Amino acid sequence: MKIEKYSHEHHFNQHKPKTGEKRTWWVILLTTLTMVGEIIAGLLFGSMALLADGLHMASHTTALLISALAYRYARKHAHDKRFSFGTGKVSSLAGFSSAFLLALFALVMVVESIKRFMNPVSIAFNEAIFVATVGLIVNVFSVIILRVKDYSPKNEGHTNHHDHNLRAAYLHVLADTLTSLLAIIALLAGKLFGFGWMDPLMGIIGAAMVTRWAIGLLKQTSKVLLDFQAPESLANQIKIILEQDDHSKITDLHIWSIGSNQFAAIIELLCNSNKDEKYYRQKVKKIENIIHVTIVVHRENN
Repeated sequence: MKIEKYSHEHHFNQHKPKTGEKRTWWVILLTTLTMVGEIIAGLLFGSMALLADGLHMASHTTALLISALAYRYARKHAHDKRFSFGTGKVSSLAGFSSAFLLALFALVMVVESIKRFMNPVSIAFNEAIFVATVGLIVNVFSVIILRVKDYSPKNEGHTNHHDHNLRAAYLHVLADTLTSLLAIIALLAGKLFGFGWMDPLMGIIGAAMVTRWAIGLLKQTSKVLLDFQAPESLANQIKIILEQDDHSKITDLHIWSIGSNQFAAIIELLCNSNKDEKYYRQKVKKIENIIHVTIVVHRENN
């Protein structure tokens, strides 16, 4: 018996570079250069605004680095047999970690904003507006680099059509962009109309939006990590394909995500035909994104 005929790999092409990997490294480079420039300028010119913004960008650079290293780890260990279904969930784990950091960032924003409400400080408006504008330009370029239509926050309900790692990186730079934009609005209002309270208010508004994105990503990634059952629409496709054949009946069905838009399925089938597991497995594999199928067939006359 040739065992090779019945054995197969479980890397599921996870060793191949993802489109988001190169984009993430470009954004890391862009963010790092801006971060270093702002920190150096802050130290040279004694500007706390520049120094603070540079350190803030450092926190997001760290989160982006998590995403980039996750891509590399997943590729390097794709053939590691210790991973039962490959390294597809590394993306979700990195996304979960980044979402947690995003939530902490929002919490810090709220705390600092409340402090500013209680103890207002004088603001060097021209310098601060310059810093926020530079940050906005850099972040807009970063958003453009990472932008993929399915990764925007409005699509957060479609949990199975995302590279969670890329989505996490996208949300981090989007949060930075939002922060810079709200800061410019608040600073202009303070400079032109004396509305100093706008600065901490915008901080709280921005934190609320970032928190919403973070919670959405945490929900998506945790479902993958905890092997939640796949969407009902996918289960219905399997039922239609199998149960219309020889009056077969599915008695047990488990479908779960093992990577970005990749699913595995375990199916128990009761039927009265002589067709074997291979026949039914091939039928299920015709469904897009079902890449690993285990089928057990029970004969109705047994």
